[in-house]
Amino acid sequence: MDNFDAIVVGAGHAGCEAALALARTNNKTLLLSLSLDAVAFLACNPSIGGTAKGQLASEVDALGGQMGINIDKTLIQLRMLNSGKGPAVQSLRAQADKIQYHNEMKKTLENTKNLFLRQGEVTEIKEEENYKIITTAVGKKYKAKAVVFATGVYLKSNIIIGNYVKNCGPNGFSNAEKLSDSLKNLGVKLLRFKTGTPARINARSIDFSKLEVQQGEENIQNFSFITKKKKKNKAVCYLTYTNEETHEIIKNNLDKAPVFSGLIKGVGPRYCPSIETKIVRFADKERHQLFLEPEALSTNEFYIQGFSTSMPVNIQEDMIHSVKGLEKAEIMRDSYAIEYDCIDPLQLLPSLELKNHKGLFFAGQINGTSGYEEAAAQGIIAGINANLYLKNKEPLILKRNEGYIGVLIDDIVTKGTNEPYRMMTSRAEYRLLLRQDNADLRLTEIGRKVGLVDNKRWKIFTKKKNDLKKIMELLDKKYKVFEIETLFKENGESLPKESISLREMIKRNNLDAFKINQKLKAFDNFSYDVINEMNIIVKYEGYLKQQQEEIEKFKKNEDIVIPNDFDYTKYHGLRLEAAEKLKEIKPLNIGQASRVSGVSPADIAVLSVLVKKYKEEKLKEKNGKNN
Repeated sequence: MDNFDAIVVGAGHAGCEAALALARTNNKTLLLSLSLDAVAFLACNPSIGGTAKGQLASEVDALGGQMGINIDKTLIQLRMLNSGKGPAVQSLRAQADKIQYHNEMKKTLENTKNLFLRQGEVTEIKEEENYKIITTAVGKKYKAKAVVFATGVYLKSNIIIGNYVKNCGPNGFSNAEKLSDSLKNLGVKLLRFKTGTPARINARSIDFSKLEVQQGEENIQNFSFITKKKKKNKAVCYLTYTNEETHEIIKNNLDKAPVFSGLIKGVGPRYCPSIETKIVRFADKERHQLFLEPEALSTNEFYIQGFSTSMPVNIQEDMIHSVKGLEKAEIMRDSYAIEYDCIDPLQLLPSLELKNHKGLFFAGQINGTSGYEEAAAQGIIAGINANLYLKNKEPLILKRNEGYIGVLIDDIVTKGTNEPYRMMTSRAEYRLLLRQDNADLRLTEIGRKVGLVDNKRWKIFTKKKNDLKKIMELLDKKYKVFEIETLFKENGESLPKESISLREMIKRNNLDAFKINQKLKAFDNFSYDVINEMNIIVKYEGYLKQQQEEIEKFKKNEDIVIPNDFDYTKYHGLRLEAAEKLKEIKPLNIGQASRVSGVSPADIAVLSVLVKKYKEEKLKEKNGKNN
């Protein structure tokens, strides 16, 4: 039997981050993948980022993860979504070369010290004293003190196209047929979810002249804070729409749609539904956007974002051919739905450790989430906490005011989910503070503390922090009216009656730090990232202060720890429903307890008093014994 400090099961986006976090903190780590060809595979959309997801990717990077570095190396188009809106909802999105993305991540894993990558299907997990024994389909056994399950959508997964059902994972990869039963034997509650992916079509058969071009942007923020050069765009995407004919084809064939016929039993994602679900749910809409995105530079395959379906293939063809520009499209890969087992995340602690089994961690889509970025975010936290567990240290638990990662994990372990969970900016109540541009300022020091931020990244972070301090010191410099006259007139701003400071200029509606620098060269010695950071801090100073005050109130409840042995059912002051919910979730503090579904503000008021009383009684007992 081969011995390791830690084993990671699954090499998708969660598994890669978990394994790298463990290996980089000096743990002998085994990473098992059903297929080495599926390592960091972009099974659905060939992209990283998007609304709220961009924030997650940059937070993973700030902690010392790999996703941001990898997408910066392999992107073929980069855009900032919602650039016309406020910074709280702006998010990077990159079109990836999916072949290069896989290759680069696999190369990183293969060349990481302490990390051992191996192909194999895990069929069984057993616990013996403080160890976990993993068995593969070929009978190979591995032993470790910590295990991270990051199996994605591969547990007992089925591909569904019309009436065709095949036991396999995404893209025809093998699935894991036996591990679900082994997890059940440990007492793990499983759920059944569903997702899907659109067809891929051949670029040579697309009439691009009929489509709207979607260009990328340059000279904007990278995903990784250690990527030095601004990335160049190598490809374009295109926009088209469904139409009345498309909708009629779908409506006339709903009886053949597995999602409506009853063939699909799993619960699908509300925020990324199939096209047939969209047509039924939004019957008043005359059209839906479809984005055509290249899968890689070395292939003709194009992905039709927004056109996921599990309809029979002949109907898929009719649907696609009804769309403007796709009249003669050649389908290369059929669209399909996929059903899979995942766990109920209410069984997890905020550290992503299973409540009743020490040393077993879960990350990614096995926790009922969707998306590469959500998976990577959980993966790095599970890897960090598995390492801290091995070293007998307190786990890292990011709070909701510290990052989107904190919001994501708190949501799923406190509230659970009855559908594939997707991160959105609306879920983060402090989103103006949790921006993509400042993820490094929020989380790099934490990454350094847990051992993932190396000297190179720390040096870059320290320089940015020092530069930000220096640029903020320049803001009180004043300019006379004649020095700014051209700047103000060109940007539609009324001239002040007397000298004005850089800070006051930036606060003007039609001005920002970049426009000011073009004319006055006030910030020429600073990088784009530092100027951008300063500009947001100054522009939104009042709102930022308001959110910081809200966080201070929030912290008060987060700081009231609930003892591990507190018995909710013992006290009569709590409603029975609240007591049962709290007993199941086992919140760490009053703040988390207040977010448990079914627990009211009145219950929290009672709980606060009971916890205080309980602590006082314990203290008296302790003092009595000492006397």
